[in-house]
Amino acid sequence: VSSLNSDDSDEPSLLRFMCAELTRGYFLEHNEAKYTEGRERVYTCMRIPRELERLMSFGFFLCLDAFLYVFTLLPLRTLLAFLRLLTIPCCGLGGSRFLQPAQVCDLLKGLIMVLCYSMMHYVDYAMMYHLIRGQSVIKLYIIYNMLEVADRLFSSFGQDILDALYWTATEPKSRKRAHIGVIPHFFMAVFYVFLHAILIMVQASTLNVAFNSHNKSLLTIMMSNNFVEIKGSVFKKFEKNNLFQMSNSDIKERFTNSVLLLIVCLRNMEQFSWNSDHLWVLLPDVFIVILSEVAVDIIKHAFITKFNDITADVYSEYKASLAFELVSSRQQNAYTDYSDSVARRMGFIPLPLAVLLIRVVMSSVKIQGALSSVCLLLFYLGLITMKVLNNIVILGKSCRYVKEANMEGKLFKRPTAQTSKQTPKKQPSTSITKQPSPRAKPFPPAPPPVTEVTSDPPPDSPPKPEESSSETPQSTELKHRTIKKDLLEIDRFTICGNRIG
Repeated sequence: VSSLNSDDSDEPSLLRFMCAELTRGYFLEHNEAKYTEGRERVYTCMRIPRELERLMSFGFFLCLDAFLYVFTLLPLRTLLAFLRLLTIPCCGLGGSRFLQPAQVCDLLKGLIMVLCYSMMHYVDYAMMYHLIRGQSVIKLYIIYNMLEVADRLFSSFGQDILDALYWTATEPKSRKRAHIGVIPHFFMAVFYVFLHAILIMVQASTLNVAFNSHNKSLLTIMMSNNFVEIKGSVFKKFEKNNLFQMSNSDIKERFTNSVLLLIVCLRNMEQFSWNSDHLWVLLPDVFIVILSEVAVDIIKHAFITKFNDITADVYSEYKASLAFELVSSRQQNAYTDYSDSVARRMGFIPLPLAVLLIRVVMSSVKIQGALSSVCLLLFYLGLITMKVLNNIVILGKSCRYVKEANMEGKLFKRPTAQTSKQTPKKQPSTSITKQPSPRAKPFPPAPPPVTEVTSDPPPDSPPKPEESSSETPQSTELKHRTIKKDLLEIDRFTICGNRIG
């Protein structure tokens, strides 16, 4: 009888199944590592908006500083270089050069600005606006996407054109000539800046048509294009260097869109005779465009860091790399102007955008009489004050970021790498007010490579055998690739890593 009762108790039944399901338990600590990792990913996503916006804000003010430089200090530096050029016959040659390399670059930039501004007078903004307004919505959407791609291509090749002009004009004459001449490079640079300014004008006109459309359908489609960017970026393999490039692109895009929105507001206010009531009509759409851009950037970066196991601390490294560029451009061994380094790092070239903004402001604001001239002078002094204050703030922030990242040693290594062996070693000065001293040799040895901290091999990996002194060309090529992966050596258009996975 007992055996029959035990067989009845082992038989499956609905009641026993329900009791087992209701009383079944489990312990999460049996897989503690998995749940801890998931919680850390959640915390990383929560930290991304704050860290990303800190980087975006810092990069935005870096672009603003480079942009204000074109309006404030560049005209004064160009004027000083021009006066120096005029006084050379009277004062004689004090050295081996007629002008310093920086003065030559300032003169070239000033000439490019004047010529392109004169050429922009022959482009009718109103006719371009009405020509774009007559197109269909879908056609305008396609045109706007094509303009974005063309803007990136122009930026990538344009800075190379400007760098080639500057180097050709300041290259030491003792070397063998390996270029086509300064004048052809100059006309190439003028042609590029003019075409890029027209391209940005078409972008501004398309955005202006979207703002003035009655049902706002075009503006909605253009804003939805930002969310399409999430699909094209989130589900791809990203490394730290690729994310740095994309962050620089987002900073440049946000600043450029802000200037385009300013141009749209100026053109609309001019059409409505500067009526303040119309400004309140435009502001909601402006804020919607900006907020959608911020939301898309946060979502995109949050999921990219989640899918690629990148911590939020990487944005502090990005800030330190951008700050290092600013601090190093103020040293005696500076090899480029700060606005040019921003152009290489972020793909932001201020000259075409500045030419377009001057063209729009001069056509929208009529300057007549002595009072208008006084107001213009006060506005210029205000821009200089804004530039100086912004420069002081971001320079102080940059010094703090470089110090927190322990990158001061790299600032001291660069001067020692550029000094010749015959000169005694001196402690390099970190003053940001002195002029850069000329180099003893036309082509100093390259600075020592900076290895990346995060690329250390795991401790479990076996030790590598010592390499022989004779290296093959393939090993040399791999060594150059490793050097290029440092954040300080990567500009906006460097191809690094496997972006598509």
